[in-house]
Amino acid sequence: MPMQGSAPSDAAIYQQFTPHRAGLPNLVEYFSELWRRREFAQEMSKARIRGSNDNTVFGTLWLLLDPLLQAAIYFVLISFIRGHGAHSPSPAATIAHLTGALFAFRLCQGCLTSGSRSVTSAGKVLLNTNFPRLLIPLSAVRTAFMRFLPTIPLYLLIHLLAGGKWSIEMLAAVFFLVCLLAFGMGLAALAATLTVYFRDFANFLPYIGRLWMYMSPVLWFPEQMAGRPVGVRALIQVNPMYSMLGGYSELIQKAHWPPLHTWVTAAGWATAAIVVGFLFFISREREFAVRVL
Repeated sequence: MPMQGSAPSDAAIYQQFTPHRAGLPNLVEYFSELWRRREFAQEMSKARIRGSNDNTVFGTLWLLLDPLLQAAIYFVLISFIRGHGAHSPSPAATIAHLTGALFAFRLCQGCLTSGSRSVTSAGKVLLNTNFPRLLIPLSAVRTAFMRFLPTIPLYLLIHLLAGGKWSIEMLAAVFFLVCLLAFGMGLAALAATLTVYFRDFANFLPYIGRLWMYMSPVLWFPEQMAGRPVGVRALIQVNPMYSMLGGYSELIQKAHWPPLHTWVTAAGWATAAIVVGFLFFISREREFAVRVL
C-alpha cells in the first residue's frame, strides 16, 4: 500500500484492457511455430470428430448417406425440370456427375461452415493456451477433409456402376482437389475472423452456400453453359468453383484434360484465398480473446 499522504499514481491502481491494434507479426516465426504446433490442430480435429460421433460405424454411414440422399433429391428435381432430350446427358452420367461434384463441393462448404464458428466456440482455449490461433480454423478444415475421405471410394463405385472406367487421368484430379482444400483453408480463416466481429455472419452461410452451389457446376455440366448469354457465362466463370470443380469433374468423370487456363485459374483462386484469408486472420487474432469472451 502507498504511504499515508502520498498520492498513488493511476498506473498503480488502474489497468485497462483494450483490443490489440491490428497488425502482422513476424510471419517467418509465426509459420514456424504454426508448423511446430501442427499436432495441436490435429488433436482438436480428432476431439471434434469424436464429439460428433463421426468415428463410429453409424456416424461414418451417415457421412455417406447424407450426400447420397441429397444427390438423389437433386437428381429427381433436375430430371423433372430438364427432362431427357436428345442433347441431355444420360441419367447414368448425370448421377455420376452429381455425386462426384456434390461430394467435392461439400468439402469446401464444410471448411467454410465449420471454420466460421471455430474461433467463437474456442473461448477457453483462447484464454488458457498460447499458440498460433490459425491452428483453430485449420483444425476445422482437417475435420471437413476427414469427413470427405469416405466419399472417395463410394464415388469410384458409383463411377463404375454408371458405366465409367477407371483411368490414369483420374489421378490428376488430385491437383484440383488440393486447390479446393487450399481454397477452403482460406475461406475458413476469413469466415472465422468475420464471425468474431459479426456473430450473425455464420447464420447466413447455409443460404450463401446453397446459392453458391446452384451457380457452380454441381447440378449442371460446364458444357451446358455454351448456349447461355454472354453476361450469364461471364458471371458463372468468375465463380471460383467453375474452374476448380469443372477441372475436377472433367478428370475424374470423363478422363479429359482441361485446358491450361482452367489449371491456372484454379491455382490462382486457391493461392489468393490462402493469402487473403490467412493474412486477414493473423492480423486480427491478437484481439480475439477480448472480443470472443
